[in-house]
Amino acid sequence: MHEMSLCEGILDVLQQQAKQQQFVRVKTVWLEIGKLSSVEPDALRFGFDMVMQGSLAESATLEIIEVDGQAWCFACQQQIIIEHRYDGCPLCGAYQLQINDGEQMRIKELEVA
Repeated sequence: MHEMSLCEGILDVLQQQAKQQQFVRVKTVWLEIGKLSSVEPDALRFGFDMVMQGSLAESATLEIIEVDGQAWCFACQQQIIIEHRYDGCPLCGAYQLQINDGEQMRIKELEVA
């Protein structure tokens, strides 16, 4: 379950930002997660609660903002939304796609004290 190591990385970022911005507690973390990122939101929620125990984010709420997978279809010259990395174009069925959104995971916003 790589979500646990992702949560450990999130905690590292929170600790670094706490030092830089001089806050002592995290109340809410908003994560932007692309549908093509191979991150399972439910597993991430579980891992988040486990990893944050005893830290500055122990009782923090995790809010997940899911970002659609988007790609450019070379065959029909359209920007499209895809659900899975190897899907074909929903408009023309072609597989010549350039993914341009939906692979990311990033901290979008923090509520701190």
